[in-house]
Amino acid sequence: MKICCIGAGYVGGPTMAMIANKCHDIEVAVVDLNEERIAAWNSPSLPIYEPGLQEIVEERRGKNLFFSSEVKKYIKDADVIFISVGTPTKSYGIGAGQAAELGYVEGCARMIAEVCEGPKIVIEKSTVPVRTAEVIKSVFTGYDKGHLFEILSNPEFLAEGTAITDLDNPDRVLIGGDSTETGKKAVQTVVDIYNRWVPRENIITTNVWSSELSKLVANAFLAQRVSSINAISAVCEASGADVDEVANAIGKDSRIGPKFLKSSVGFGGSCFQKDILNLVYLCEHFGLADVAEYWHQVIKINEYQRKRFTRKIIHSLYNTLKGKRIAVLGFAFKKDTNDTRESAAIYICRDFIEEGADIAVYDPQVDAEEIKGLTSEKVEVCGSAAEAVAGAHAVLVLTEWDEFKTLDYTALYESMVKPAHIFDGRNILDLAELEKIGFNAFGIGKA
Repeated sequence: MKICCIGAGYVGGPTMAMIANKCHDIEVAVVDLNEERIAAWNSPSLPIYEPGLQEIVEERRGKNLFFSSEVKKYIKDADVIFISVGTPTKSYGIGAGQAAELGYVEGCARMIAEVCEGPKIVIEKSTVPVRTAEVIKSVFTGYDKGHLFEILSNPEFLAEGTAITDLDNPDRVLIGGDSTETGKKAVQTVVDIYNRWVPRENIITTNVWSSELSKLVANAFLAQRVSSINAISAVCEASGADVDEVANAIGKDSRIGPKFLKSSVGFGGSCFQKDILNLVYLCEHFGLADVAEYWHQVIKINEYQRKRFTRKIIHSLYNTLKGKRIAVLGFAFKKDTNDTRESAAIYICRDFIEEGADIAVYDPQVDAEEIKGLTSEKVEVCGSAAEAVAGAHAVLVLTEWDEFKTLDYTALYESMVKPAHIFDGRNILDLAELEKIGFNAFGIGKA
C-alpha cells in the first residue's frame, strides 16, 4: 500500500510519521508545494517542534517515509490520499470572520481529479465544515471521475505539545464514510491501517457528516470549559476565592472532571477559535441564531480574559507603560510547541507596544523572526529568561514552559527595576513565595 498526504503541516507531518513508524510495509509520502517547508522536513531541523517527533522522522525518513514537493507524482501513485491542508477563517466575502476558507481543499480535490486514473480512497484530515465531502465529491463528478473515489472523514484530535503521545496512544480514532458497499470497504481499509497499533474498540466508525461535525464540536466543548473557568476567575478575584481551589473542588465531581479547568490568560492555537467561529457560522446558516450566540460567547469570554489581564498590568504599573521594559516569558500559545497561532502573547505585546512599552521576549522554541513579524521589529528577542528580565519593570509569564517553574526568581528580582512586578498568566507559579522575595505578584483568579 502507498499513502500520500497533501500538506506538510502540524497535522500531516506528525500523523504520517506515526503511520510510517507503525507500518513499515506501507510507503508514506508527505507532499507540499512549499519547497522550503519540505526542505526543512528533510533536514536535521524540522519545521515543527513536538517532543518525540524528531526521533521518529529520523528513524523512518528515506525508508518508508518521504517528504517531497513532487505533489502530482505521489498523488498518482497512492492508494490512499489524505488531504491535510489549512482551512483558515475567511477574511473576505460571505462568511468573513467566521466561515472556513476551503480554497486549499478544493484545490487538492481538483489536483487529485486531474492526475488520478484509478480508484483511490480520499480522506479529509483537515478540520472542515460539515458536508465538505459533498463539495469534494462534486469536484470529482465535474471531472467525470466521481466513480473512482471514495471520500472519507478522519479528523485529527491532537493536542500540540503531546501530538506524538496522542498519535501513539489515541483515546479514539474517528473514521466516517458512506454506508454503500464500496464506502464500507474503504472505511475498513483505513480501520485496518490504524488497527496495527490502535485497539479496535478505540476506532469509531460513523457516517461522513457525523465525523466532520464531531471535530468542530469537540473543540467547541473544550474551549467552552476554558472560557467557563476563565469567567469564574474574574468572580474569584472580586470575591476573595482562589480559582485553583475552585477548579480542584468542582473537578472532583466525576460528571465534570479536572481537565481543561486551568484558568489562564486565554486559549490560543490554530483550532479553538477557528473551529468555534466555523460552528457559529454553521448555526447561523441553519437559522439557529440563539445557538450561534451561545457558542460565540465562548470566543467573547476568551477576548475578555486577555483584555482583563492587560488592564490589570497597566493599572498595577501606575497606568502608564511608556518607557518601561516589560519582560515576556513565553510566546508560543502553549508549552512543548513552537506554534504561535492565536497566542495570547501576540495581542498582549501589541497592546503594550501601543502603550509605549519596551518589550523583551524569551521563548525556548519560537524563532526571533517570527516573534518580530507578529509584533514589531522593535521587540527585543532574548536568548534566556535572565536576559529578558534584566532591567525590566515587570515580568509576564505567558507560556507554561516547565523551565519557567524552576527559574531563580530571587536573582531575577535583583536584576529588575523596583518595585518589581510579576504577572503569572498561566497560574504555574507560587505567588506567596514570589511575594516573600519582594515581587508584587499577580495570578489570574487569585484575590
